[in-house]
Parts: sequence; C-alpha cells; structure tokens
Amino acid sequence: MSPAPSRPLVLIVEDEDNIAMALEYVLTREGFRHDRLAKGGSAVGRIIETHPDIVLLDVMLPEMSGYDICALVRANPALADIKIIMMTARGSALERKRSLEMGADSFIAKPFELAALRDELNRMVTKA
Repeated sequence: MSPAPSRPLVLIVEDEDNIAMALEYVLTREGFRHDRLAKGGSAVGRIIETHPDIVLLDVMLPEMSGYDICALVRANPALADIKIIMMTARGSALERKRSLEMGADSFIAKPFELAALRDELNRMVTKA
C-alpha cells in the first residue's frame, strides 16, 4: 500500500495581515498546508528551501517586489514546477499582462472573492 499523497504546500507572501488571515482560512478549509512571509526579501530563499507547490505572491511587498521574486524563481530551473499566483490591488489589464510576462501562472486582483481564490488554487493543483 503506497503512502497517502501529502497535501499541497502553499507559500503566502503577503504583508497585509487581514488579507493573509483570509488566505490562511481558505487554505486550511481546502486542505492545503501553508506557510507565510510578510516581506519579500526572504521569499526566494524560503521558496528554494521548502519548494512549495504554489506561491500566492503579492506584487507590492517590503524589501523586494513580487515581480522581482517571480523573475528570480522563473530564472531557476529547479523551481520550474512551482505555480505562482500574483495578487495585487492594482488589478488593471497592464498589471495582469506584466504578471504573466514575468512568468506567473495566474493573476488575482484584490479584493478577491474567496470562492474564486479557492477555485484557482484547485485549478493550479490539478494542472500540475
């Protein structure tokens, strides 16, 4: 009998506590394991260390932007299988386009509906 597959790990990189708490709530309800960072400066190191299945990545972060983090992750072939969902309050078409050009797999404008986030997370896991 093979061991049960582990639950997907999601790294939340979000500096606003109220948003991070909402994300943690959804992740817990959906059966995801999760970790959180509030600053961008240590995100790439944590991604390399923990190799999460999905990174929920805010665009505007202290120390390093989500765009820079996304570009560094995408430049590392060992991290190619990690899904990145960019999040920003500036939900313009330009922001969406830039996120996808930087290598993000998906983009969610804040504020977001929890059901839409849940659906996107589940879509990313089944896409793997």
